Amino acid sequence: MKLEPFAMERMQSTYENQVDFNLSESGVHPLRLGELVDDTASRDALLAEGLRYTQSNGTVPLRASIAALYAGATPNHIQVTNGGSEANYITTWNLVEPGDEVVMMVPNYMQTWGLTRAFGATVKEWPLVNSGSRWSVDADALAHIVSPRTRLIIICNPNNPTGVRIEADDLDRIAAIAARHGSWILSDEIYRGAERDARETPTIWGRSDRAIVTSGLSKAYGLPGLRIGWAVGPPALIASLWSYHDYTTISPGALSDCLARRALEPARRARILARTRGILNQNFPVIAAWLDAHGGLFSYAPPDAGAIVYARYHHPINSTELVTRLRQEKSVLIVPGDHFGMDGHLRIGFGDEPTYLRAGLSRVAELIADLGLRIAG
Repeated sequence: MKLEPFAMERMQSTYENQVDFNLSESGVHPLRLGELVDDTASRDALLAEGLRYTQSNGTVPLRASIAALYAGATPNHIQVTNGGSEANYITTWNLVEPGDEVVMMVPNYMQTWGLTRAFGATVKEWPLVNSGSRWSVDADALAHIVSPRTRLIIICNPNNPTGVRIEADDLDRIAAIAARHGSWILSDEIYRGAERDARETPTIWGRSDRAIVTSGLSKAYGLPGLRIGWAVGPPALIASLWSYHDYTTISPGALSDCLARRALEPARRARILARTRGILNQNFPVIAAWLDAHGGLFSYAPPDAGAIVYARYHHPINSTELVTRLRQEKSVLIVPGDHFGMDGHLRIGFGDEPTYLRAGLSRVAELIADLGLRIAG
């Protein structure tokens, strides 16, 4: 198996700790340990936790807490993983065989695009539609793309990088199309819970008996350092995924499992998600005003969820070239549209503290001025 370079992750891992301003992240400013373990009982429980191998598919209490987020799910429907990325990896590894056809919503987080190709599948793209003011799905187009050879349909909801939320009626149509051909659906729902309006994104869970949800604590919860993710699916598939997990990371860390249980306690979870919404609603007006102030150079659809804006810029400069110059000349990191197969776009993160965000955007404005960027005539 030969893997294609995962351009965005390699760029981030190489440079995110070298720049003055990292605006490439799609989550909110991380919680500190003391904010999560903020009472005596939690601190005592953490300090008493043995540094052992924990239950490899996730402890029963953690899987029960995750299952409570999905109607009708039980711990047997849950596989805990080291981040949502591992959940995506073992799911595609399990389901996709050489010669299979995979239909993938684009733009999208490109991990599954690279993985399914490496596993020998042919990937057919299903583009989101941009009306200018909003991104949306075209279920009629999906119906024409999916075929009897389609093993897997991959969606991301809320979507990375656009931030659009796919609503229940569209999810029902996606599920119906998949059912006609016996296709599986993999729904990456890592941004669910990070909605600016507090209306939780509908899930694909419960709409198909061949639906798998992947998610985790990194984006909506501001806990990427715990590296806790999960897959939710039919018990037979989850049991099979456990075997694949045995060949990858074996088990979650004991401290991460313990802290994840704390984060998912209902009252604490509500406080964490309220914090996330507060950050998003404080910062989105900052980046929106900045984009609007550039005389039509940028156009964008406001995101429903996530700490990201996917902005189109109206100039012929290549997005990777623009991002490289921004990093080299202004010490700011953002994600080029090339990393989503869409030149002429930028994904800008706005989940950090407002003073940091404003200072980073000021550096971007300096480069725009230095390059004399104007609307292409």
